[in-house]
Amino acid sequence: MVMEKPRQNTRHRSPEEHPVSLTPLVVRTSELDSFGHVNHAVYLTYFEHARFQALSEAGFDWSVLDDRGWAIFVVRVEVDYLAEAGREDELLIRTQAESFRRTSMLLAQDIVRDDGSGTVIAQAKVTAVWIGPNRRPMRVPEEVRKGLTQARG
Repeated sequence: MVMEKPRQNTRHRSPEEHPVSLTPLVVRTSELDSFGHVNHAVYLTYFEHARFQALSEAGFDWSVLDDRGWAIFVVRVEVDYLAEAGREDELLIRTQAESFRRTSMLLAQDIVRDDGSGTVIAQAKVTAVWIGPNRRPMRVPEEVRKGLTQARG
């Protein structure tokens, strides 16, 4: 696990408040822009991959979502870019459920350098709406709330 220094003015709850899903990745050359660092738009793909990893760890992989006719629509993303990442950098994406409303959830995500420094590369707040089989917003299922907020053993 990456040890990190405390951050001031952080927008995210601590891992002690909700379990955190950890998704490692290595930056590929194709994700770099002409300046040699990860293009800002690629971070959205990183965050999305990690969100679905967190859902899978909570018991809601693609097959479960498909079987139940559920979907998750992202309706808002806020990203703060704090440091650059380059070719073959090892990164770790931390994803946690921060809060729930009736039909939506707020997920907090950080991308940190996975080299022991704990350098935060980017932070995101993602609001997603839970969609039912009728393709309309539905109440976030209680089992999903529990799966995303209970500690994993």
